[in-house]
Amino acid sequence: MRYMLLIYSTERVDANTDPAEAMAIMQGHKAVMEGTMKAGILRAGEPLHPTSTATTVRHENGKPITIDGPFAETKEQLAGYYILDCKDLDEAIYWAGQIPTGCKGAPGCVEVRPIMDIPKLEEAVLHAAKQAV
Repeated sequence: MRYMLLIYSTERVDANTDPAEAMAIMQGHKAVMEGTMKAGILRAGEPLHPTSTATTVRHENGKPITIDGPFAETKEQLAGYYILDCKDLDEAIYWAGQIPTGCKGAPGCVEVRPIMDIPKLEEAVLHAAKQAV
């Protein structure tokens, strides 16, 4: 099963991360990337630019509109992600526990979410539609 590990971190306004701290965080991510590659489960993993670069698309009166900034007002912002193909949730949680969350300046968290398999989702929708008839 594929899992997306969403890394949330609190962005510091001053953005002056200590170089030694930044290097330790980079080394932590490098260790996770190397470990998951060695385990054969890494599918993707990349950091995101700060929320100040985000654009959100919403629908208003049936038309898409764009809004600068992140989609929600929160203390923690999405900083990056990994996509891992794990044997089970326990393995995904193990790797989530290895991910540094201080990427944007302050400690955060990692959300682990299973990724839906589109063909299986389509099958389920078709099956449900047939049952409703």
